[in-house]
Amino acid sequence: MISEASSFTPQTIASPLTQLLWLIPALPIAASGIIALLKQPRRKLASTLAIGSLSISLLLSLWAFAHVLAGWANHLAVRETYNFTWIQVGSAYVDLGWILDPLAAVMLVMVSLVGLLIFIYSVGYMAHDENYTRFFCFLSLFAGAMLGVVISNSILLLFMNWELVGLTSYLLIGFWYAKPTAAAAAKKAFITTRFGDVFFFLGMVWLFAQTGTLLFYNYGAGSLEGLALNNLLAQHAAFGITVAGAIGLLIFCGAAGKSGQLPLHVWLPDAMEGPTPVSALIHAATMVAAGVYLIARVYPLMSAGMPLIGHPGVTALNGALAVVTWVGALTAVFAALIAIAQNDIKRILAYSTVSQLGYMMAGLGLGGVAVGMFHLITHAFFKALLFLGAGSVIHGCCDQQDIRRMGGLRADMPLTFATYAIGMLALCGFPLVFSGFWSKDGILEAAHSGAIQGPYYLLVFGALLTAFYMMRQVSYVFFGYWRGHHPAHESPRVMTMPMAVLAFFAIALGVIGTPAWPWFRSFLNGQPAHFDFHGFAEPGLLSLMVMSSFVVLFGLWLGWKIYGNKSPSPEEPDALEKAAPALWCGLRDRLYVDEFYGITVIAFYYWWARVTDFFDRRVWGGVVAAVAWLFQLWARFNNFFDDSWINGGFDKSCEEFSTGGGLLSRVENGRVQIYLRILAAGMVVLVAILFWMVRP
Repeated sequence: MISEASSFTPQTIASPLTQLLWLIPALPIAASGIIALLKQPRRKLASTLAIGSLSISLLLSLWAFAHVLAGWANHLAVRETYNFTWIQVGSAYVDLGWILDPLAAVMLVMVSLVGLLIFIYSVGYMAHDENYTRFFCFLSLFAGAMLGVVISNSILLLFMNWELVGLTSYLLIGFWYAKPTAAAAAKKAFITTRFGDVFFFLGMVWLFAQTGTLLFYNYGAGSLEGLALNNLLAQHAAFGITVAGAIGLLIFCGAAGKSGQLPLHVWLPDAMEGPTPVSALIHAATMVAAGVYLIARVYPLMSAGMPLIGHPGVTALNGALAVVTWVGALTAVFAALIAIAQNDIKRILAYSTVSQLGYMMAGLGLGGVAVGMFHLITHAFFKALLFLGAGSVIHGCCDQQDIRRMGGLRADMPLTFATYAIGMLALCGFPLVFSGFWSKDGILEAAHSGAIQGPYYLLVFGALLTAFYMMRQVSYVFFGYWRGHHPAHESPRVMTMPMAVLAFFAIALGVIGTPAWPWFRSFLNGQPAHFDFHGFAEPGLLSLMVMSSFVVLFGLWLGWKIYGNKSPSPEEPDALEKAAPALWCGLRDRLYVDEFYGITVIAFYYWWARVTDFFDRRVWGGVVAAVAWLFQLWARFNNFFDDSWINGGFDKSCEEFSTGGGLLSRVENGRVQIYLRILAAGMVVLVAILFWMVRP
């Protein structure tokens, strides 16, 4: 919900800590550069450099968080920026900078902590991979790029790191590039996200053209501050949309690409082709979270001019936030439906991620930054836990990923089962105990109190589907009897310990977001937090919690009723497939979105490629060939003219001069008698001429 204005005193002067904030992303990036120079056998050094650099980044992030927390405790709304001129040409210049505020501080701790746990897990998971060193090089660069996105106070600097995240995701998704499916998934992810990034870039250029700055905050002169926002609101783009709304929609296209929102979601499930630690990092703490964080960072632009109706919890959506809300709500249901019919353990979690990102986007659109970001933070921990748990299952089942060929693993892998169950219940939003319940209910509360009710019903239905498909997955994997070919075994401690830490946070983080102690919302909004059980007395809240709990419990019960302890053979059709085969096939085939793109967008580009090839070869190539023929003809004419006229005339003159010179050379032979004879003959000729001229 939209918060009231902060009652804290603003604090904007950059501290020495803020000036050193660049070290947080720089350390993992520097480690990546050093690892890139190492030889493949230096495996231990590579992982040590990656883990060590990110550990230092985590310590610096905790220091930054403590700094902001201390200011908040002293009733100071901390937003410190450090800006500097990057490029200057004459009177034109481009500034970059970084920012430290509650939003950045929370994200820094989450990214570095979850990333560090995934790094440690990777030591065990990738232990036998021959490209172990290269893996940690890419992983470290990925984490550094995401941390760079978080601290950016310039949309240009954010875009640079944003594109670096896209590059490293391409390298990591296609890490096993010898597999055609992995190479295809990497290209699909890169091209799809670039499509959204084109619109993001256009929005950035338009924002710079309108505000004259690329900085978000610059002591009142930033693009997200009052003067610039008022100017953007005063201008209209088209169809009644203000320039602020149009720029916000362009930026949202980039966020939708990174965060897998409709219709740019198709790359995210295929990203499962990368190693499982990559899936955990992409789907929990880094790449997909970048899109949600971007909307949260530019929220003043997205929400510019949005009025309050009734009370702070009821809002009227402007154009940009309405699009964000509806896209998020539709994505949440769409992806949850597809997840029901998937059999790959990681692909189920991938569609779950797409669905939960839809919840986050809807939370941002309906409830503001604190509501959407709280679900992002809780989701990062329990979704990382689920992916690492899936990796542990795959590792223990000899690389098997089909849930139909698993079963009964709760006995063979008790630690994995216990932590995975915690992550599953947190994702489903099991009542009261798990963090996912409080963050999901915050979104449902904002949706229920909104001016439009459509997203609310979609999100409730999505919660039911989430509980159902996760119970289906857990029933197939951990209950019943073993249906694999090789006996399963528990993963090593280097893999299970990070899962235990994540499981702890999957439960504990709920404490900071309850109605009795809404610490997280107060911290982000710059308001004092008070512990008061009267928070549960907010009108309609208890009934909403009861309804939400019933939906989740019903979904879990329904999933258990259909799949619990059934253990069907891998060749036997799914229970839902028997009941509704046509619907099941549609969901299993991802509602044919990829096929639709294949016969529309991709077919169009193939056709356009053939058209351009025709024009290139036949039209433009023909024009070039005709021009070349004309020049060849002109060259032949010049050659003929040169050889026949110029060279011929010159050669004839030279021949005549040579002949005349030969004749003269016979006379000029040095014999005096000849000279006297010529002189005498000349005298005779002169006398004759003189006689002829003087005769009467």
